[in-house]
Amino acid sequence: MSSARPSPQRELTILARTDRWLVLDKPAGVASVPGGGADHDLLELCARQGLEVLAVHRLDRDTSGAILFALDREARDRFEALFRERDLAKTYWALALGRVTPPVGAWKFPLLEERGFTRVSALGKKSETRYRTLAHHGQTTELELELVTGRMNQIRVHAAHSGFPLAGERKYARGGDDPTKAKRLALHSWRLGFRDPWSGADVVIEAPLPLDLVDLRERAARVRGAVDRDRSPQRDAARSTARTERATHGRRRDPTQRRSDRRKQR
Repeated sequence: MSSARPSPQRELTILARTDRWLVLDKPAGVASVPGGGADHDLLELCARQGLEVLAVHRLDRDTSGAILFALDREARDRFEALFRERDLAKTYWALALGRVTPPVGAWKFPLLEERGFTRVSALGKKSETRYRTLAHHGQTTELELELVTGRMNQIRVHAAHSGFPLAGERKYARGGDDPTKAKRLALHSWRLGFRDPWSGADVVIEAPLPLDLVDLRERAARVRGAVDRDRSPQRDAARSTARTERATHGRRRDPTQRRSDRRKQR
C-alpha cells in the first residue's frame, strides 16, 4: 500500500456537480486548503483542472473521500449556514484498533483546540461523534461514524480517548501499537447528505473506499489473534490524553517527579 503524495498532475474525481456546487473525491495526502506546510492543496489542484471553487469545509490531509465545494459566494454562504445548523449529514468509514464496545454508541467528550492539536478537556466545546460497528476483523473494528459536531480532528481524538485509536494514527496515538501497520490514517469521508438549497432535492453522495483502504481492511481481517479482553478503555484513554498533552505543550514530566511517584507507589 503506497503512501506517496498525489501528483499535482493527477486529475481529481468529481462525484457530483451542479451549476452551484460540486463534490470531489479527495485523495489522501493532500490538504483541503492552502497552509500548514502541505506540498499541494485541493484549491490548487482544482485550479489546474480549470475548476474555480470556494471551500465550504475541510478534511484532514490524511483523510480521503467526499468533500463539498461551492462555485460562487452565495452558494458558499448557504452551505456554511447548513453546516452551522447541522443540516448536512457527514458519514465516515474508519478502521479502529481493538474491539469497540458497545457496538453502537456516541462519544461526547468536550474538545479543546490548542495550537494545532485537539484534546479532551472540561474547558472544551460540546462535541459528539456517533458510531456503529460494521464488522470486527481480529484485532480491529470497522466503523461507520457520523459527525454531529465538527471540531478539528474530532473523530481521531474521540476514538483515541475512548481507547480505540484509528489504524494509522500518528498524532494522537503511537503508530508502533498498530498491528495493521497502516501507512496512513484509516479514515474516509464516505457519504454527504443534504437538501439542495436551490432545487429542494435530497442529495446523497458517496465516495467509494479507495484501493489502499480496501487493501488495509483485507489485511486487517488476516491479522490473527484475539483482542486483549483485559484491555481497559479508561487506561488507554488516560494514556492517549497524556500523549496528546505532551505533544500539545511540548514538554514531558520531570524525571525526578517520576522517581518520586514510584517511591510513593511502594
